[in-house]
Amino acid sequence: MDGSGPLLHSFESLFVQYGYGVIAVIVMLESMGLPLPAETLIISSALYCATTHRLEIGWVAAAAIAGAIMGDNFGYLIGHSFGHRLLERHGGKVGLNERRLLLGHYLFRRHGGKVVFFGRFIAILRVFVALLAGANRMPWHTFLFFNALGGIGWAGGYALGAYYLGHEVLNLSGPVGLALGGVATLVLGGSFLFLKKNELRLTEEATRAAEREQKGESVP
Repeated sequence: MDGSGPLLHSFESLFVQYGYGVIAVIVMLESMGLPLPAETLIISSALYCATTHRLEIGWVAAAAIAGAIMGDNFGYLIGHSFGHRLLERHGGKVGLNERRLLLGHYLFRRHGGKVVFFGRFIAILRVFVALLAGANRMPWHTFLFFNALGGIGWAGGYALGAYYLGHEVLNLSGPVGLALGGVATLVLGGSFLFLKKNELRLTEEATRAAEREQKGESVP
């Protein structure tokens, strides 16, 4: 029996009750620092659009972008208002341990806006980047610019990319469709593994550099 029925029904119930706003709210809360599956929701919603046409992909993308930008700005204000003291005391409750705070301080001192933009595409940074930007006193206008670029690229790109990929695969039938679906799965899976592997390596390198900097050692 096809197991997609209950999944489709749950999506329909969710959007009938809450509309596109549920996407904006979940993405916003994740961007504020709560560990929620916003990325999964965006991709799943886009594929739901492609398979059922009961939602407009444009509104899904717009809701995700709005949620990302608003959530990051709220997170920035929280970090800016309460600073490192709040994060040191309560950050562990949302995964911001001492090592990650040290890493965030180092990255913002060294790279600033690039961290805000590219942090959108790295799971370990996406949840914390706004809080860390505010706590490290990054200028708000700089943060807003790179935050908007990152939100549009991440939320809009994921939504539209998943939608059009799903739509094209559905339009093909037989061996060609199966082959394209298999290749797409391999490419996406390989990209995910590559990013995760390099994310861990870069995180460890930056953390070691931050620890050396804290001890007063020179950092290349």
